[in-house]
Amino acid sequence: MSMFLDTAKIKVKAGNGGDGMVAFRREKYVPNGGPWGGDGGRGGNVIFVVDEGLRTLMDFRYNRHFKAQSGEKGMTKGMHGRGAEDLIVHVPQGTTVRDAETGKILTDLIENGQKFIVAHGGRGGRGNIRFATPKNPAPEISENGEPGQERELQLELKILADVGLVGFPSVGKSTLLSVITSAKPKIGAYHFTTIVPNLGMVRTQSGESFAVADLPGLIEGASQGVGLGTQFLRHIERTRVILHVIDMSASEERNPYEDYLAINKELESYNLRLMERPQIIVANKMDMPDSAENLKTFKKKLAENYDEFDELPQIFPISSLTKQGLSMLLDATAELLDKTPEFLLYDESEMEEEAYYGFDENAPAFDISRDDDAAWVLSGDKLEKLFVMTNFDREEAVMKFARQLRGMGVDEALRARGAKDGDLVRIGNFEFEFVD
Repeated sequence: MSMFLDTAKIKVKAGNGGDGMVAFRREKYVPNGGPWGGDGGRGGNVIFVVDEGLRTLMDFRYNRHFKAQSGEKGMTKGMHGRGAEDLIVHVPQGTTVRDAETGKILTDLIENGQKFIVAHGGRGGRGNIRFATPKNPAPEISENGEPGQERELQLELKILADVGLVGFPSVGKSTLLSVITSAKPKIGAYHFTTIVPNLGMVRTQSGESFAVADLPGLIEGASQGVGLGTQFLRHIERTRVILHVIDMSASEERNPYEDYLAINKELESYNLRLMERPQIIVANKMDMPDSAENLKTFKKKLAENYDEFDELPQIFPISSLTKQGLSMLLDATAELLDKTPEFLLYDESEMEEEAYYGFDENAPAFDISRDDDAAWVLSGDKLEKLFVMTNFDREEAVMKFARQLRGMGVDEALRARGAKDGDLVRIGNFEFEFVD
């Protein structure tokens, strides 16, 4: 079984904030001691950190749930609870992180050591020392900690390579990679010998260096899921230059020019922007009979069918077996890389807007609906967060929550919708009667 994994779906849960405490000073010589309950500690964040030592997402195959610790509860003497440590999750370079629910891209992690908070921990609840006022100098009110952010994420690994080798199976991509780099890909005289992307570093005679990825052989229909194509086409997206390897010997009785058109069609069908990348045509297996004649025919057809205003791609005849023409190919590739900029992988419509971890001023504070049992149901981010952070064990806190609902206009809205005295109102699993 292949140990390469380039997609994974996981769940992350940041830590909840610690609950605030209700406490009072009770020293022997301090009459009428005031409130002394401290705030809860902050919940831990879940943070992704790029680790250049990782090559796949295999670590996420068996461990799909990541949960940070919650903050400690507040303590007496006005002491804060300890904040929880952040949960660090290591990911390989080239990992794209999407929100599984919306499909939006949260971040693209490509630099070693790069960090990104994928789930924010909740803030600690306030202790009763925070609620003291001249009118109420001894409040029995505290807040529960804020819930930590919870989300499902889709991870995609797109390997970091400057150059991508593409072509039909058995055209010699793996052999070429093994000759120009120190990589040791599996090589065999059968289709789909390569079932995972292989990566190697090239150093030219002039001292230039770049990373090359040998991608599993494409076939017609790869962009629609045929063969291995759709599984590994994503890895071409990060490359800046494509080396299109073609078997000029036609050893499998395929037409080299038709192969060239078929592979380009798959690249275009998968992602139109892949055709923006400059290509170098690598005419491989030139040591074989008929290769020279096939190359002449290929060049003629290419020239006839190319738009007169477009620049013809460079063609380099090589033989991976005899190492013929390799130095010229590598020098030309390095030169093309020098003048080819990075390609924008995602446009703004695919990226999630910068997260705002407060309340949206324009968003409605609450929403009212009717349940099957005729109960009124209150929902909304602001209202639900107030509810979760209310300590219902304390009567003062319950009264405070009731005042907050009234201040938000919940009472008036229910009355306008037809709520009557004694009607059941529900927030989550909590139920109470409407009092007109």
